[in-house]
Amino acid sequence: MEVEGRSAPAGATFGVEEEFHLVDPVTYRLTRSPELAAAVLRQEAGRHLHAEITTTQLESATGICTSLPQLRAELVTTRAEAAGAAARAGVRILAASTHPFDSWQQQDITPAPRYEAMVDRWAGLAEQQDIVGCHVHVGVPDLDTAVAVMDRARPYLPVLLAMTGSSPFHDGVDTGHHSYRTVWWSRWPTTGPPEYLGSAERFREVVDGLVASGVIGDASHLYWDLRPSSHLPTLEFRLADVCTEVHDVVLHAALARSLVRVLAARAEQGEECPRPRPELLRAARWRAARHGLDGELFDPVRCELVPARAAVRRLLAELRGDLEGHGEWTEVVELVERLFERGTSASRQLRTWQRTGDWRQVAAGIVREGTSLESG
Repeated sequence: MEVEGRSAPAGATFGVEEEFHLVDPVTYRLTRSPELAAAVLRQEAGRHLHAEITTTQLESATGICTSLPQLRAELVTTRAEAAGAAARAGVRILAASTHPFDSWQQQDITPAPRYEAMVDRWAGLAEQQDIVGCHVHVGVPDLDTAVAVMDRARPYLPVLLAMTGSSPFHDGVDTGHHSYRTVWWSRWPTTGPPEYLGSAERFREVVDGLVASGVIGDASHLYWDLRPSSHLPTLEFRLADVCTEVHDVVLHAALARSLVRVLAARAEQGEECPRPRPELLRAARWRAARHGLDGELFDPVRCELVPARAAVRRLLAELRGDLEGHGEWTEVVELVERLFERGTSASRQLRTWQRTGDWRQVAAGIVREGTSLESG
């Protein structure tokens, strides 16, 4: 997210980074585009576009937003910019966290110092990074606020994940998961839900320790589901799959921002922070990745299974006062009901596969939905 250096109340601003796969416009196979990667690195492809670790991927980033309509307009603009740059390079963007049938073996590492250093540090983990994600940055005034909100947000992350699943397939296999990206990503040493920290000082100590271990080079290589940004005054939600439709990106960002506003207020008021065990948080995360909205989610605080849609409605009820106070309640409820009616991208992909048995049609549907004007 493009930002200016300024302090504002928690949740006053937000923005989104989206990563896309690049595919052939006819076969929909994963397609290397070193020319596009080079143009992006030279900042010649579009001001909202950034390179990713492989030449089969592309990232877009919105500017600073203060309202849901503004974010929606920015997302339509950035997706159009990404689609246009891809088209000029002879490829199309695929807005899902895994390609349905191709794999990392169709990829090349982008020739840039950062990505070459990642391969040197993490070897096969970096070379096999054939997944992409959606990151929501929510503005916070300082690191203390970021850590306080991060500590309190951990139990809510599985519900947000369940609402964004778009990666049921990997290497041409039905994985049985709505977000196989989450499972694939879990192999890295610095992914998953962060543990309770309690203070900005403790966060800095953990970062320093991880740097000393050689596992990371700096805080930008913390790949937790939620982290203070290393270069922006934001708290970054990194847990979501890429949402194929813009509607679902707006919903995810709206809920993430509302959570920040609510939890920052609770921290300011000195409310006790729930501290579920990390084992329970990992279990909740896995169930969300496994079943999405089509099964039961695990509440790591109450230690109970809850129908996924009931868990979403419980979250909405908790955020209702904040959303109403910011004039966002009606739109968020409409977006939730739309998601319930259509299902997540993962559910739609599975229905296409079950109906056609044709991988190309699955990929074509993702491309069509992700670039349709109706998404805006």
